[in-house]
Amino acid sequence: MHPTLQTIVTAASQIILGKDRQIRLALACILARGHLLIEDLPGMGKTTLAHTLAQVLGLDFRRVQFTSDLLPADILGVSVYDRNAAAFKFHPGPVFTNVLLADEVNRATPKTQSALLEVMEERQVTLEGETRKLPQPFFVIATQNPTTHIGTFPLPESQLDRFLMRIELGYPDAQSERNLLASGSGRDNVDQLVPCTDAAGLIRLQQAAAQVRVADALLDYLQALLLHSRRAPQFDAGLSPRAGLALKQCAQAWALMDGRDYAIPEDVQAVLPGVVGHRLLSAQGTPTDDLATMLLTGVAIP
Repeated sequence: MHPTLQTIVTAASQIILGKDRQIRLALACILARGHLLIEDLPGMGKTTLAHTLAQVLGLDFRRVQFTSDLLPADILGVSVYDRNAAAFKFHPGPVFTNVLLADEVNRATPKTQSALLEVMEERQVTLEGETRKLPQPFFVIATQNPTTHIGTFPLPESQLDRFLMRIELGYPDAQSERNLLASGSGRDNVDQLVPCTDAAGLIRLQQAAAQVRVADALLDYLQALLLHSRRAPQFDAGLSPRAGLALKQCAQAWALMDGRDYAIPEDVQAVLPGVVGHRLLSAQGTPTDDLATMLLTGVAIP
């Protein structure tokens, strides 16, 4: 594994016990310059994972607790009249950071959720006719509870598609849970983690991921996956070109973590469930969790 990335995963694993694969997927999403959605039951460590990643990457971190009365200005910022200067002064919102944690994003109303659309797509904020660029690098890590829970507003497809990847943490294995019970929550130790890189170092890693070679045969495989999702009867809607780019970029990041400068089909297969799980729509009552598996088994590796 890439030495720096191995150090990052090892450090994060000290806090998020027994979830090395989920940590690697989240890191691949960041290396691919994408936004991450973590969906699971309350108390599974979603918020702790987001804070841990920001700490080990040496990035500025802000958290916004999404509620039904949250307003777009609470996220983006607002202009306040300054009597001394006889002018309006802009007060930046928490979005002006490297890592924005949108905690329980689906508890906010659609109006507030939509405030993140430009931020996630363009990495800028346009208010009162002026466009302000966000710091680089910039990521949104959002958490959401299952939509069956009381007080949630389902994210529309256009909002979901802004997330490069969606992952679930799930329950820990028996040994990891025993260690957690014995040592207590690791959240109190997050601020004590030593950063393994910084913003400039992360940008260099992102650039290295973008330079990972993708052979023509692998592009054929990616195109075959996209085409199958659009033609197979079990899918109600196929994958978009944006989804194809996301799949390629995450596969490149996964290859970089494995210490390779070229991507292989196994890289695509490793990241595909996280990239397409929230984009594929089911037809004929097919369980959503099975769609990614159906897509992989329906297309042969060239």
